[in-house]
Amino acid sequence: MTLFLFTFFIIYGGMHLYAFLKAKAAFAFHARRGVLIAVWMLIMIVTPVIIHVAENAGFELFAIVMSYSGYTWMGVLFLFICVSLVIDIYRLILYVAGSVMKKDVYLFMPPANLSFFIPLLISITIGIYGYFEARNIRTERIVIKTSKIPEEFNGFKIVQVSDVHIGLIVREGRLGKIFDIVKSENPDILVSTGDLVDGQIDNLQRLAEIFRQIKPGYGKFAVTGNHEFYAGLEQALNFTEKAGFTVLRGESMEVAGIIYIAGVDDPAGKYYKNYNDVSEKELLEKLPRDKFIILMKHRPLVDEEAIGLFDLQLSGHVHKGQIFPFSLITGLYYPAQAGFEKLTDISSLYVSRGSGTWGPPIRFLSPPEVTVIELISDM
Repeated sequence: MTLFLFTFFIIYGGMHLYAFLKAKAAFAFHARRGVLIAVWMLIMIVTPVIIHVAENAGFELFAIVMSYSGYTWMGVLFLFICVSLVIDIYRLILYVAGSVMKKDVYLFMPPANLSFFIPLLISITIGIYGYFEARNIRTERIVIKTSKIPEEFNGFKIVQVSDVHIGLIVREGRLGKIFDIVKSENPDILVSTGDLVDGQIDNLQRLAEIFRQIKPGYGKFAVTGNHEFYAGLEQALNFTEKAGFTVLRGESMEVAGIIYIAGVDDPAGKYYKNYNDVSEKELLEKLPRDKFIILMKHRPLVDEEAIGLFDLQLSGHVHKGQIFPFSLITGLYYPAQAGFEKLTDISSLYVSRGSGTWGPPIRFLSPPEVTVIELISDM
């Protein structure tokens, strides 16, 4: 965690320095104004720490205000940096081409003020759009034909939520939308593939009642994500169980006599207490092959030794980058970022884009989702 925080603040601080230099080049402001801007940026850099301290101290309203302002700024700053880099790369290409060809290309160079205002306008516009996209929860439907589902259970429906991130930003309003979608689908099973909670949850127990009202015929199941450990595992498990979920931590359960659901802890737990380190292969190979086996695993990484031992792995975590073009970065480590992928004739993977947001309350080209999976008998 210390290494993660160090890396985060180095990168985030570097982003602010880049934006500061772009602003200085555009406005050539004097030292006093520069100091004021630098102080404000420093506050934005440490806002995640301020939020954490305020939340722990019980200043919930202040923490909520800082969350919306600080994390919205984070999202807009990321977009500003991305657009600015495109313009700077364009300027560099022009400069190199002009030097090689010995041509005057400065006529085609955008001036410093435009190089600042164009990215600013684009980032604010996308940020406003992304704020509303983050609230437009879509229903994704997947149909899987399998001979392991008897005809009397044809159309068995599993609804998946993932990465809801209940906390200072995702609260009653967003949960109400998720609740309405899930309830309207009348699922046989509801599953949560990690990061149901985010941050401290001492004052959010009432939100568990929203999920508790959903009572599928064959139960609700969840696994831990990395944020369950960040929030405090004991609190997170207590919240999840009050919401009516059975948390699977390196264990499996038979459901309706036709399905086995297995779940594993997120590997972030290795750095905390009470982590259940269970081999997926050992967990799954004990289960009968004639049953439809679902593996719930927060991160969309597939254990090669487990392929063929499950029918469907359900994951989340990546949010499909949440704000494009961040998906280009997350894609370097998670090749499967969203959607359905057939791994073999036996095993498949589905990765949810997530139902909530982490950090910035913004999504761009990655709308939130609730996933409906229908198992069709192919006997």
